[in-house]
Amino acid sequence: MKQEGNEKNILQSGFSKSLKFIGGNFRLPILYALMINEKMRFNELKRFVSNISARSLTMTLREMEDDGLIVRNEISHFPLCVEYSLTKFASTLFPILDDIDEWGDNLVDKEEE
Repeated sequence: MKQEGNEKNILQSGFSKSLKFIGGNFRLPILYALMINEKMRFNELKRFVSNISARSLTMTLREMEDDGLIVRNEISHFPLCVEYSLTKFASTLFPILDDIDEWGDNLVDKEEE
């Protein structure tokens, strides 16, 4: 996929811009969880992404909300109940997440050979 005469470095590339949104330890698992479940509460996300601390999940969710990837919706005030869902912008990642999932399934098949 090399482009002739393209002298820009990695920081100027679309790849680098993409990593701003999906890079990090837990962003892809959170995006995937919300893609397959549509809406999830904090503890549901914490169980799905089993190796994440509450603090890391909170920070990652806040960052993703600031980046326009997720929506935080308070559904009750007492006791506080919050659901997270993906924005329309984040839903453009569905084909990519599906491809990653399929690629992983193929790795499992390859390991069984």
